[in-house]
Amino acid sequence: MKYLLERIHSLRNDMYPSRKRGVAGRVTRRRDPVVYGGPNPPPPLDLEQVDAYRQQGYIVLENVFSEREVQVFQKELNTLKEDNDIRSSDELITELESEEVRSIFRIHERSSLFRKLSRDNRISNIARYILDDEVYIHQSRANYKPGFRGKDFYWHSDFETWHVEDGMPRMRALSVSVILTESRNYNGPLMLIPKSHHHYIGCDGETPEGHYLSSLKKQELGIPSDDHLRRLTSEGGIKSVTGKPGSLVVFDCNLMHGSSSNISPYPRSNLFFVFNALSNKVEDPFCSLPPRPEHICTRKSISVI
Repeated sequence: MKYLLERIHSLRNDMYPSRKRGVAGRVTRRRDPVVYGGPNPPPPLDLEQVDAYRQQGYIVLENVFSEREVQVFQKELNTLKEDNDIRSSDELITELESEEVRSIFRIHERSSLFRKLSRDNRISNIARYILDDEVYIHQSRANYKPGFRGKDFYWHSDFETWHVEDGMPRMRALSVSVILTESRNYNGPLMLIPKSHHHYIGCDGETPEGHYLSSLKKQELGIPSDDHLRRLTSEGGIKSVTGKPGSLVVFDCNLMHGSSSNISPYPRSNLFFVFNALSNKVEDPFCSLPPRPEHICTRKSISVI
């Protein structure tokens, strides 16, 4: 069966191969637009912001949500963490070396409040414009990054994983992070490599079955080599994203990013919504494995926003 799957996948047109024989270290120039939307109708962003997103791969929008709204989101975040049904499900991910909650997936289905937030025009209008299509939630989660014990997440391109393990065909997706606790330069902030989204790096290694069970705690596959990271940072540098609660970080699906461990007393919590273009729905994974579970990759319960 595995051989048959390998043969089937080898015949597909894989525009962004990775974790395959002979492609490790191959750098491919991006073949898809970064911003799909045009000038008409007027974008929900300033033209300078649109251009910055196109060139740098991300934008930070401050004070999108009010202090009162953030307090409601934070309360819901704590409620989900204490929910017994969630705690006994595969949707809750703990830290590698403790029982501290690292992430909760599928929050747009678990919480009516966060479902409503994912559809809020302050977020969804940006996704629809940049992707120039109807959109749906490919993945959602709450990230808790607890103080003292919140572990790192190594450099990676989300698209590399979504392409290989989920079957996302093209780079027509983006992520929106809603900052819920102050992101400081010492509590394990999101780190981005500007301009890195213009290139796709084929990674080494063969994806084992059930890889997501460990990769959500620690990323060890789908990561570029040290030399590639040096080249990317020599061109774009590294940006540590700091910001107040209620701010948004919008970044391209192929932007290289990661975060260091949080050894400060201060947690770094955020909500994470991945918007995919409806025309870019996932197919069979571009590896010889079954699809990842629905709570990690929306495949069956697609709801247009």
